[in-house]
Amino acid sequence: MHLNILCSGYLVRYPLGGQSWHHLQYLVGFKRLGHDVTFFEHYGWPESCFDPARNIMTSDPSYGVAYLQRILRAYGLNDRWCYLAEDGTAYGMPRKRLAKICRECDVYFNLSNINWIPELEYCPRRVLVDTDPVLTQIGGFGLGGPFSRYHALFTYGANVHQPGCEMPTGGFRWLPTRQPVVLDLWPTAAADRFAPFTTVMNLTAYHDVEHEGRVYGQKDREFEPFFSFPLHTGQPMELAVNTSAPVRQRLLAGGWRLTDPLEITRDPWTYQRYIQASRAEFSVAAHAYVSTRCGWFSDRSAGYLASGRPVLLQDTGFSEWLRTGCGVISFRACEDATAGIEEINSRYEFHCRAARAVADEYFDARKVLSCLVEFAMDRKYLTA
Repeated sequence: MHLNILCSGYLVRYPLGGQSWHHLQYLVGFKRLGHDVTFFEHYGWPESCFDPARNIMTSDPSYGVAYLQRILRAYGLNDRWCYLAEDGTAYGMPRKRLAKICRECDVYFNLSNINWIPELEYCPRRVLVDTDPVLTQIGGFGLGGPFSRYHALFTYGANVHQPGCEMPTGGFRWLPTRQPVVLDLWPTAAADRFAPFTTVMNLTAYHDVEHEGRVYGQKDREFEPFFSFPLHTGQPMELAVNTSAPVRQRLLAGGWRLTDPLEITRDPWTYQRYIQASRAEFSVAAHAYVSTRCGWFSDRSAGYLASGRPVLLQDTGFSEWLRTGCGVISFRACEDATAGIEEINSRYEFHCRAARAVADEYFDARKVLSCLVEFAMDRKYLTA
């Protein structure tokens, strides 16, 4: 089945390495399955473009547009894209051509619920891929609603509608999916068992959100027991994180190494090299994911696995659908996390091999995107 696919996301507004891989693996993955792919992005709100070179938010998309052109060119995707800027300028292709593509495409995938323009109503099949479960469903973030405008809804909350999962649904039917990984773009370089455990993180991506009497929080709510974790374990542990001065002091006093996330995430390849230089990943998850047992699994962690790096992760309920214990170690409390570090260190080469095997089994773009397309195009999967 050959399809004309339109995808939207936020590569110009957020031109950083990890976010780039999240989008690129959809675009490259769809192309490798034989589909024609067009990418578009809308400015969304005033001064929505982050410029890492100046570390400012701006309405000027120059940095992001140049960044987008560079990374799309690297993967043969440079001739089918459009960015609609705040001043009305259309970069890449004219807005009229984008409207024509909307009419002629087979399906539109809204990645991360962050774009909407009137021309999308022309698309005969509209699909939302929610990458931030819970907050998307309660309306805490996103420009792509209402959900009723989509023919199918997918979510990284893989346990949605399952017993034990308390993830809100907004009254709609959601289908589980996960981050696709184009595996040959992630070479498994030799691992250094003496390198630090690392992750790239944001402790407070958003403020806590209250919905129907329940509070849904971010990583800062889950990280509190781990401020002194490196001192407790005696292991080198590093965070690529941007946070306030008081929090930085607490982290440093607890034995954490800190590095500049803007330098690490300058582009997809600096981000990838940082992962490859790590022993493994250690990360907590957002309170909203943990407290609802929604089953979310990070696209960042999928990159560690694809690089042959084990991951030690706070369980969001992903242990319900993903095989753990080999390559992926889940924890709920400090004691579990300490045991997980000991397990990874005791059989390090085994867990490195197992990590890549997990990536192949669960995240291979050929499998994930083939399933996504099949379900997205099946008319029986309606939103309500």
